[in-house]
Amino acid sequence: MAAPDTLLTLVLLGGAALGLAFGALVQATRFCTMGAIADVMTFGDATRLRMWVGAALVAMLGAQALIGFGGVDLSSSIYTSRRIPWLSQALGGALFGFGMVLAGGCPSRALTRLGSGNLKALVVLLMVGLFAQMSLRGVLAAPRANGLDSVALMLAGPQDLPGTVARLSGFGIDVVRVALCAAIALPVLAWIARGAGGRRPAAWLASLAIGAIVAGAWWLTGALGHLAEHPETLEPAWLGTASKRPEALSFVAPSAHALDLLTLWSDRGTVLSFGVALLVGTTCGAALSALARREFHWESFRDLRDLAQHLVGGALMGAGGVLALGCSIGQGLSGVSLLSIGSFVALAAIVLGACAALRYQAGVIERCG
Repeated sequence: MAAPDTLLTLVLLGGAALGLAFGALVQATRFCTMGAIADVMTFGDATRLRMWVGAALVAMLGAQALIGFGGVDLSSSIYTSRRIPWLSQALGGALFGFGMVLAGGCPSRALTRLGSGNLKALVVLLMVGLFAQMSLRGVLAAPRANGLDSVALMLAGPQDLPGTVARLSGFGIDVVRVALCAAIALPVLAWIARGAGGRRPAAWLASLAIGAIVAGAWWLTGALGHLAEHPETLEPAWLGTASKRPEALSFVAPSAHALDLLTLWSDRGTVLSFGVALLVGTTCGAALSALARREFHWESFRDLRDLAQHLVGGALMGAGGVLALGCSIGQGLSGVSLLSIGSFVALAAIVLGACAALRYQAGVIERCG
């Protein structure tokens, strides 16, 4: 087995490489949670939604295959704990979804816009990181931890659907896992194929690639970076992750950790993590794609109203993402790939929050028009 320092380096480099690929794909394909919802509500066009759902499906099948057939234990992830803080996840998801629309996209989209020269995205990311810090360890942390997070549902075991159904039904977990994957995959594939956009090879390839990146992140942090017994602590360890657990793609907490690195670099307790490496890689990948496609151009705010809207959107995403335990990618792709009950709650709330914000914006436009 390689030394822990070598494995740590591989996890960090792997995070940067996955970020490069993810950023380039998002920039080139316009993969966007907010955009997918807006396209459906505004134009009745589900092309990007089909791409998004396809990526989530591939991520789910990949993660479940790693668990069921690859022997990768992801039960220590934050998404699969026994405790479901449903109120925080519902409220945080709604706040995040509303802010996502105000800011013109989620943090992952902001990273790719920044890589394309959009300075508005930089302001959004700074607000996301600041309010995530405030919610994790700052002035908003106590109300979150002692208030909203205290309202929770405690299960007898991990909150993933295969484990929960297996406990309730008495069937073997592997049988339940395969049955659930089939029950989800078959109708979803039929729905994707029904639309003209869903049959385009480019859309399928984008879904496959982004879903594979999520599954690859689970393997990187949950298998390659996992030590059953760390030589120094003699306890299980997941190297390179800020949570000290297996992680996949997520962008709210890493935004706060990136600010920690920028402001507390000389602090020995502040170290580079998988999430920050992923964040930096995503921006660089988007920049390379934008330059190669000749789509890089500088962009700033139109007016004071535009600035205020992006500031508020970033703040809502930072605070809401911490409450919800993840963003539209962290919960929507990474958490859902583990079939986490709490992730479905958070994702539903994000969608509802985004729909409310889109209706709000449409009403403002109508009144101003």
